[in-house]
Amino acid sequence: MSINIIKPTEGELEILQVLWQKKLCTVRNVHETLAKKNAGYTTTLKLMQIMHEKGLVERDTTAKTHIYKALLNQKKIQQQLVNKMIDNVFDGSAARLVMQALGNKSASKEEIDLIKEYLDKLK
Repeated sequence: MSINIIKPTEGELEILQVLWQKKLCTVRNVHETLAKKNAGYTTTLKLMQIMHEKGLVERDTTAKTHIYKALLNQKKIQQQLVNKMIDNVFDGSAARLVMQALGNKSASKEEIDLIKEYLDKLK
């Protein structure tokens, strides 16, 4: 039995991030949140329609303004994408991924404390 891995595109992931954060959104809500990315409204609309066709989002059409909701579980998608990255980019080494991530981005004290706490739980 093969597991069907869902692979949202980069643009779909940006929209999913908004939906995961806000739970329910109109296309306009999503577009305004992503406006800094220079995507046009019709581009956002079309992408969300495609996402609906692919089963990535649910659309409530009972009101004039359609309301969208993510159908994908955020943690499950994150896990799939990280596992794929670990396998394909870091030769299966989670440690190399973590070291690369911490070397490239400066983590706040709070984030470092959370990482330390997590590592202590693994011991």
